[in-house]
Amino acid sequence: MDDVARGTFVIEFRPPQADADPPGMGRLEFDKTFTGDLVGTSRGAMLSAGDPSSGSAGYVVVEVVHGHVAGRSGTFALQHSGTMHDGEQHLAITVVPGSGTGELTGISGGLDLTVDDDGVHHYELSYRV
Repeated sequence: MDDVARGTFVIEFRPPQADADPPGMGRLEFDKTFTGDLVGTSRGAMLSAGDPSSGSAGYVVVEVVHGHVAGRSGTFALQHSGTMHDGEQHLAITVVPGSGTGELTGISGGLDLTVDDDGVHHYELSYRV
């Protein structure tokens, strides 16, 4: 059975340094701060396409998490793949195989997230080390 870490995170988006994206593609960089069973920070980059305001779009993200999970410290990467069509959303977030370092070497699993009506982001990281 996988271990589970739960908590919240705060995310701060920032525009990229250069405007080199092709038409129809968006790019954002971000920093997150995790609290709860995972304590740490991450930095990531998002690429998106489509028209989110119409309810149809897609995005991919890679972020690297630096922190502590269940007393183990190290880093690992998360890969996001999300789409929405006519307002229906699909999202998969996976721990990137081989990305764990330090005491998190060998980590595998996935992350689910929810966002409250008041904008609070919650995560549930199911993992094995």
